[in-house]
Amino acid sequence: MAENETAAAPEAPQIKMNILAQFIRDMSFENILAQKGIQGEVNPDVQVQVNLDAKKRAADNQYDVITKIEINSKVKDTGQQLFLLELEYAGVFHIEGVPEDQLHPFLLIECPRMTFPFVRRIVSDVTRDGGFPPLNLENIDFVALYRSEIERRQAEAAAQAQPN
Repeated sequence: MAENETAAAPEAPQIKMNILAQFIRDMSFENILAQKGIQGEVNPDVQVQVNLDAKKRAADNQYDVITKIEINSKVKDTGQQLFLLELEYAGVFHIEGVPEDQLHPFLLIECPRMTFPFVRRIVSDVTRDGGFPPLNLENIDFVALYRSEIERRQAEAAAQAQPN
């Protein structure tokens, strides 16, 4: 009898995700410190902004997921800029078995998690090669990032819906 009960239970869809390609889509590094020169002790303040984007490709079940990172380093006391790093890192993913209502969060949470170690390495290498100590990015909570973006969009939509 137990066999019949388990056989009748619907199986969860099998999720399949493959990274087909990943690459630097765009990158810029500006070493302002070397260009302008800053005197004295430098105590950096590093600001990191992360944005995500996902697009359906022409091929079935394929998506581009882009992690955009902007890192701005300034001197804490004076606000003088030390360096600016802008990076767009893309992954091409083949995804099957994800229900349609869960696809958007899957693309913007799970896919960037897979490519983040490569983004971290690039940031570390570029800052080191640019004349600074290597910047090792801390882990990014992509779930929290996704939720805050949804909340921001909802607040924006609510503000636009209110008559002026």
